Amino acid sequence: MKKITIRDIQKLKGNDTPFATITAYDYVSARNADAVDIPLVLVGDSAAMVVYGMESTIPISMDELIFLVQAVFRGTEKALVVADMPFMSYQPSVEDAIRNAGRFVKEGGAGAVKLEGGMPCISQIRAIIDAGIPVMGHVGLLPQSFHLSSGYRIQGKTKFEAEKIYEDALAVQECGAFSVVLEGIPADLAGKITETLEIPTIGIGAGPKCDGQIQVYHDILGLMKNFSPKHAKKYLHLYRDIKKTLKKYSDEVANKKFPTSKHSFAYKTDIIDKLQ
Repeated sequence: MKKITIRDIQKLKGNDTPFATITAYDYVSARNADAVDIPLVLVGDSAAMVVYGMESTIPISMDELIFLVQAVFRGTEKALVVADMPFMSYQPSVEDAIRNAGRFVKEGGAGAVKLEGGMPCISQIRAIIDAGIPVMGHVGLLPQSFHLSSGYRIQGKTKFEAEKIYEDALAVQECGAFSVVLEGIPADLAGKITETLEIPTIGIGAGPKCDGQIQVYHDILGLMKNFSPKHAKKYLHLYRDIKKTLKKYSDEVANKKFPTSKHSFAYKTDIIDKLQ
């Protein structure tokens, strides 16, 4: 079975048919994505919230993410696995960036890494690529910088912000990134960047003009009770269905309706009678 490569992702640039990508955090979600031929799965630092129950992406550590990357890698036969570099795993120095990107590949099995930021991260992006590790860029709304941006607000609404994001995207491409995520920016700005760049753009909250789209697994399946970002479409409401199913299971156990003889094992001899 053919494994998706960086070159395969790059060939998706400018196609009439946009491509879908998704986050995955464990073996099962990875298998599900692979089963429908999604070409790229991202083990996002959003795991901090949807897996570990943290309030933001800031606290999650390298070790906590590597554990998930390993599971996703085992669950994929075709899709390219991209690991999200967590806060402060690459910002302090080029050396930190190379070391931690290498851990995702060597220990986790990832085929590439993603890091947030444009111009300020040029040295890190170049160094990681020079070390032989493909990099996916990420510009626009940067969740790891939400303190600096005063929360999770749409970026690029002013001329200054739009120019900065545009320049960041160009810088990421110039450094050698194989693709770039455009998050939380106006659709027309995303369209302009997509039209200009030679690498695929992957949007989340960036409108329909990107080469591809990415969404959080839990968001589109409705796995979270009270979280539904504007950029996400709930294709299912699994929280409601899972809650109903678990309640039914609990009630059947309490009312001695489960397990029944159908779900039990029996001896074919009189062993029980011989027990003293």
